[in-house]
Amino acid sequence: MKSPLGVINSYRPHDGTLHDAFRSRCASRADELFLVQDDVRWTWRQFGELYERLTGALAARGISRGMRVAIAGRNDRAHVLALFALARLGAIMVPVNPDFGPREMTYALRHADVQGIMAESRLLGLIRPIADEFETRPWLMVTDAPQDDPDSLQAALQHDAAASLPLPASTDTCVIIYTSGTTGFPKGVMHSQYNLVTAGEANVARVHLQPEDRVMIILPFFHMNALFYSVGGVLASGASMILVPRFSASTFWQVAADNGATVVNIIEAIGTILASRDRSEYRPDHKLRVVYGVRKKSAPVFRDEFGVRHLFSGFGMTEIPGVTCNPYDGPDKPGSMGVVGAHPDPSRPWARCRVVDDEGRDVGVDEVGELWVSTPIVMQGYFRDPEQTRQAFEGEWLKTGDLVRRDADGFFFHISRKKDIIRRRGENIAAAELEMVVNEHPAVFEAAALAVPSELGEDEILMVVAPRQGASLTEREVAEWCRAKLAAIKVPRYVALLDELPHTPTHKIAKNVLREDPQVKARMVDMQA
Repeated sequence: MKSPLGVINSYRPHDGTLHDAFRSRCASRADELFLVQDDVRWTWRQFGELYERLTGALAARGISRGMRVAIAGRNDRAHVLALFALARLGAIMVPVNPDFGPREMTYALRHADVQGIMAESRLLGLIRPIADEFETRPWLMVTDAPQDDPDSLQAALQHDAAASLPLPASTDTCVIIYTSGTTGFPKGVMHSQYNLVTAGEANVARVHLQPEDRVMIILPFFHMNALFYSVGGVLASGASMILVPRFSASTFWQVAADNGATVVNIIEAIGTILASRDRSEYRPDHKLRVVYGVRKKSAPVFRDEFGVRHLFSGFGMTEIPGVTCNPYDGPDKPGSMGVVGAHPDPSRPWARCRVVDDEGRDVGVDEVGELWVSTPIVMQGYFRDPEQTRQAFEGEWLKTGDLVRRDADGFFFHISRKKDIIRRRGENIAAAELEMVVNEHPAVFEAAALAVPSELGEDEILMVVAPRQGASLTEREVAEWCRAKLAAIKVPRYVALLDELPHTPTHKIAKNVLREDPQVKARMVDMQA
């Protein structure tokens, strides 16, 4: 096995763009496998030719540096083609959650002010009316339509590669990823090509990615993890990727074994689900050597029953990818966020972390404070939101809003979230967004979204609602209202109806009081029961 630095140095240096990094790897990996999805198998050379053709098609549609194109759908090779083709033009991919409802989809597409939209055919009924409302209607490209459809991706891939294009710059923004915030609306996190490429190189250091590895991608492409760690890691190491449209517990081991997957990134809830599944689904002939995202609860099962030697957990945010991780060969402290990571090249600086009190003063060992991070791959800012960008930083330090402690060995341990964010199945969900939707119900006076423990790890959503005086409202009606207006991941698991909610002296809902109120637990109805 090559060292992480040996892997990086086995290719010629690149200029920090996706296009040049790809060319540097393709020079020696041209006929090796790059991408697998079902029956589709592309080599590095084939993928390069295809994304150059898509580049030409996008340029013919008027896309140039700085323009934005959304893509909505489950994990598909279309995402990877779009990422590289848009980056070749210095343009920006905006991956959108395909489970968004009308309200969320409208916000993301209009806020990003996209010039084009790539989408699965099943989403066109949702997306077309939104596009029609734009002042300048964005063009549509259907990712799963046949080649004889002129608006299909397959037709675009027949286009000639663009000639004499200016080269992109490493500082060009290449993705805008929407992440929940405390304002009730998602924020568009901007990252440069350099950030994505460098995050992938750092992932080589974290899990010792090798050119022979096959990285199975089951996390969605509208999250930083799949793009920056998995796709970025494949690009950096010269490995290959196995695309899975979405996670399925019943077929996880079959897909992994049949495709020879060696590396996979998951979230805690997936680890808990797999650990609890019937062992008849398990395939002992799998080749997984690395699973990133396994937490303390399911680690013994993955290690002792599933035979995965290297289990990792760490910390990163959409704004600051890949900050900490447990070391590859130990020592490890179960339940920790690991230690500050590193780039394969020790001469290149990486993240620095501080743990501070409410006045921004550093706290001591094992004392609890907010984690602040300075990293060379920090986001470029929130798209069209300079005020939120300003508030996110204290000088060079991004304020994470997470309360942690750091022990004497440099391991970080997560305590709680300072911001009012619910962490559910790997996704950050703003309580304010959920409350805004529920408060629109004509029978609701006010509402509060709370995080409650999940049997899968992380959080479930509890919505506590005070109906309007004299109004008729049931728990089921609250859940159905949310289901009609929100992505499935944001629909509350529990609903509790109270006559009134407690308030602070400044008239805000006193969530700390609600969390301790025995009435809430007594009246909490499980919508999955």
